[in-house]
Amino acid sequence: MRLDRARLAFGHGTDNAWDDAAALVLHAAGLPLDSDARVYARRLPVRARERIARLVDRRIRERMPTPYLIGHTFFAGLEFKIDRRALIPRSPIAELIEARFRPWLEPAHVRRILDIGTGCGCIAIACARFFPAARVTATDMSGAALKLAGSNARRLRVSSRVRLYRADVFPPARVGPFDLVVSNPPYVGALEYAKLPREYRYEPASGLVAGADGLHVVRRILARARTFLTRAGILVVEVGNSAGALEQAYPRVPFLWLEFSRGGGGVFMLSRAELERHAGDFAATDGE
Repeated sequence: MRLDRARLAFGHGTDNAWDDAAALVLHAAGLPLDSDARVYARRLPVRARERIARLVDRRIRERMPTPYLIGHTFFAGLEFKIDRRALIPRSPIAELIEARFRPWLEPAHVRRILDIGTGCGCIAIACARFFPAARVTATDMSGAALKLAGSNARRLRVSSRVRLYRADVFPPARVGPFDLVVSNPPYVGALEYAKLPREYRYEPASGLVAGADGLHVVRRILARARTFLTRAGILVVEVGNSAGALEQAYPRVPFLWLEFSRGGGGVFMLSRAELERHAGDFAATDGE
């Protein structure tokens, strides 16, 4: 397979050449990305095969991630429009949303959710779909990303329950409190970013890089999250490969590292009580 021989980097919704090729072929053929294996037996017309060849050529030559080439991707079973205004959805938090954050939350009691750094809106919108009685607030520094998130919210019919704020981390203090604060913030350190494959350069660097150790934004979340949570509320944050650096920065904090059946990791959970108990630790390293 050409994609396999080209030594491309995967990790933007797929982790191998076969799945990447399937996405390109289905898109070029005008078939849904969630088509079953029976469609592989179809013989495609010449024009469709030509479109496939052009997409494969671009994927190899430009090293552009497939979701940007085709303009859409899936997250938590939902199809999102995606372009270079925002990171490509790929967080393992999708699995938590599908489980409605059980057993750490009782879904029927969740009424307000905050998503920090929403990008294309995937986490916020998926939460709105899986918690139909909840209202969701989502923040992002990028006005362009928020426009994309708004478009996705309208297309997936949750715009009446998803409120978008252009904000640096948290929304205004009057907004809240929330039963759940969730975030997939920038968490890549500067040195790690410099070593990432070319594919990642197509994504907004502001959505990936967070200081020398990757913890600049996470520190700010930890310092103030308790003030936005209800008494029984929880904080869930993805830090990826910066998990070790986080534990070194806060050795006394009992981070609960969540496990995923579909792969991925580096996601922790803390309760409001734990955030309050360690408020002094977080205040001492707050970047604000």
